[in-house]
Amino acid sequence: MAERIRLGVSTCLLGEQVRFDGGHKRDRFVTDVLGRYVDFVPVCPEHELGLGVPRESMHLEGDPAAPRLVTTRTHRDLTEPMQAWCRRRVRELEGEELCGYIFKANSPSSGMERVKVYKPKGPATRKGVGLFARAFMDHFPLIPVEEEGRLNDARLRENFIEMIFALKRYRDLLRQRRSRGGLISFHTRHKLLLMAHSEQHYRALGRLVAKAKQLKPGELFTRYEEGFVAALRVLPTARKHSNVLQHMAGYFKQQLSADEKQELGEVIDQYRAGLLPLVVPITMLKHYVRKFQQPYLAEQVYLSPHPIELMLRNHV
Repeated sequence: MAERIRLGVSTCLLGEQVRFDGGHKRDRFVTDVLGRYVDFVPVCPEHELGLGVPRESMHLEGDPAAPRLVTTRTHRDLTEPMQAWCRRRVRELEGEELCGYIFKANSPSSGMERVKVYKPKGPATRKGVGLFARAFMDHFPLIPVEEEGRLNDARLRENFIEMIFALKRYRDLLRQRRSRGGLISFHTRHKLLLMAHSEQHYRALGRLVAKAKQLKPGELFTRYEEGFVAALRVLPTARKHSNVLQHMAGYFKQQLSADEKQELGEVIDQYRAGLLPLVVPITMLKHYVRKFQQPYLAEQVYLSPHPIELMLRNHV
């Protein structure tokens, strides 16, 4: 990476005391682990709107598709001021080159999904989206987003962080080698990563790259980014990972002994059955890539899509 990744984040997750009660919701994974690799761009909609700390709590009311933001005690409607602020803030964030965003779960401003929406009668429904989160996702549809609570799920965590590193590599490509040849090289290096997510998307991107000379550069790179992000949003499965691992094993059929082939096959099968984490077959294959100096696989991002120190593949 030429530069550190820039990641938007709800300010309270960094330990800043900006919540309505004067507290914070520091997330140790975000600050202490992920923070070693990213520069945070903190946002707290209520605080930046000027509502002060501490302040009266608020919630969403009415239609989940278009809820109102209302204070819980005095019933002050803050919908229009907050929406106006959101429109300004997302335009400001255009200059931050964000590669992802982590929202605070359940927040009436920053909750990404399943935020409570209250009605005059009956129980609240969990069908709302925070006003700022909705504005951000509408304005930046290609930027990966997650909530801190969902990052406790190992698969979602690995996928989100894989996506932000992938988007950073694509941004670096646009800045450094905005050429058809550069895009072809990028696509080639990401082949196995894409296949682990969606072979359908990989093939569609391959067809796009194949007709690169027929498209204007602006259209080519825009369409590729849209397809690239869409592919990575499809969660990998053990079955899809196993297919990719077996595909890689095929590159060593001439070099490995019968015992080595059997061992590698058993490890892949054990991973697919949920008995081993993904890091085990990946480590074996990386060993063979180095030992036999396999140039094509050595260039595959799939083997190291994010820093090994994050240990994300130890848990999937």
